[in-house]
Amino acid sequence: MGKLVLVVHISLDGFVAGLKGELDGFEPDEENLQFVCSLTENADTALFGRISYQLLNRYWPTASLRPNATKGEIVYSNWYNGAKKIVISKTMTAENLDNTTVISKNLLDEIVRIKEQAEKSILIFGSPMVSQLLMQHNLIDSYWIFVNPIMFGQGIPLFTDLSHKIELNLVTTRKFRNGEIALNYEKK
Repeated sequence: MGKLVLVVHISLDGFVAGLKGELDGFEPDEENLQFVCSLTENADTALFGRISYQLLNRYWPTASLRPNATKGEIVYSNWYNGAKKIVISKTMTAENLDNTTVISKNLLDEIVRIKEQAEKSILIFGSPMVSQLLMQHNLIDSYWIFVNPIMFGQGIPLFTDLSHKIELNLVTTRKFRNGEIALNYEKK
């Protein structure tokens, strides 16, 4: 069975983006990217909400082909292109999308089925609405939360409307040169 692992950047005050989805203040660099690449080594599937998928899919499929692509960009782009992609969306179709499945119905049942069939981890990138739903149903096994040295004051929250307590164990932390801190928690 595969683990469902949330990989998300948040502001110090708990927002994944500003009110309009802006990511100003999240300034990852090569060190951060290479660290995320280490997380992909144990995963073969990426799970997204529609907006996060569209944002990432604009850049990563061709990032390795750019003339000044960094080592991290090349590694992550290659992983992204080879990974199975699952998009949660009621408005998108999977037509003409390579290696991509769109789930629009029976979300929770489909996620459980995908976890049961997975041999490696499934990484959830951003996708606050999908992450919130999966947290509500206790389906996330591990959390990689990258806390950025900025406060938005308002925006799109990561943690909202939890109807129950989720107990976690802190597994590890990592501090980056840009002031970002990665916290890794697993379900008890």
